[in-house]
Amino acid sequence: MSTVVMHNVVSVDGFIADADDQVGPLFDWYSNGDTELSEYAKVSRVSAEYVKPMMANIGSLVVGRHVFDMTNGWEGAPPAGEHIVVVSHRPKPDGWHPEAPYHFVDDVAQAIAKAKDLAGRRTVAVAAGDVGGQALALGLVDEVAMDVVPVVFGSGKRYFGSVDAQHLLEDPHVVIQGDRVLHLRYRVRR
Repeated sequence: MSTVVMHNVVSVDGFIADADDQVGPLFDWYSNGDTELSEYAKVSRVSAEYVKPMMANIGSLVVGRHVFDMTNGWEGAPPAGEHIVVVSHRPKPDGWHPEAPYHFVDDVAQAIAKAKDLAGRRTVAVAAGDVGGQALALGLVDEVAMDVVPVVFGSGKRYFGSVDAQHLLEDPHVVIQGDRVLHLRYRVRR
């Protein structure tokens, strides 16, 4: 059975982007180290030792249509895992990378179920924000993973989206200090 992990990089005041979807310095830690994470990222050794196995264990990724549209679906190449499940009331754009392993589902619970089927025993990663918050509110998230960057946004797109109810987490079982980032992971209390 796969584990569902809600994840994103976040400011210390809980935002994943500003109101205009700009991430400012949130991703600076992806280029401040000497250990290659990918052809586009060099992070500290400590961050690489945390991120590499986490990314390697992702089987599928669940994102909202907004993220899909902003990234153009990473041009049909999933940034993590083998499959992307997009929560959207609109179908895949006509002619858009027909061979890409992308699945469009119009319901968060159905999207998580589809992602779990596709991931097998591997991790289902859910992008934090509105879709992640909905999955958490539905009780579908097993763990919350945050890469906390020392910046205060003051306003913007919230890590937990529009969640307006209390959800208890266990004490963090992962606390790793990287360079300009703190990696945290919490199990969701059932």
